[in-house]
Amino acid sequence: EVQLVESGGGLVQPGGSLRLSCAASGFTFSSYAMSWVRQAPGKGLEWVSAINSGGGSTSYADSVKGRFTISRDNAKNTLYLQMNSLKPEDTAVYYCAKPSRGWGPFDSWGQGTQVTVSS
Repeated sequence: EVQLVESGGGLVQPGGSLRLSCAASGFTFSSYAMSWVRQAPGKGLEWVSAINSGGGSTSYADSVKGRFTISRDNAKNTLYLQMNSLKPEDTAVYYCAKPSRGWGPFDSWGQGTQVTVSS
């Protein structure tokens, strides 16, 4: 059974930093690209960032480019999202997501971790 467990969320002031983690199990983590997706209050899902299976290729939404860094440790089956220079508009529930294959549609999600950026 695929399991994705996010952690690291919390309350942070504007300009602050957080690092999210996603612990993966139940599948060969190193064989899959992975993504972070978020959902702000009252809004739809927004793709944030993706990383290929080996970790050498990354992509970001324009809204977070230059502030967020996605990475992975395949030995630990863990995906990360380093978030710097946080803004109130980054407030959302953050999910890690696994595609069915390649860069295809997601077939598994974690339970999410809440990030709140507020003074």
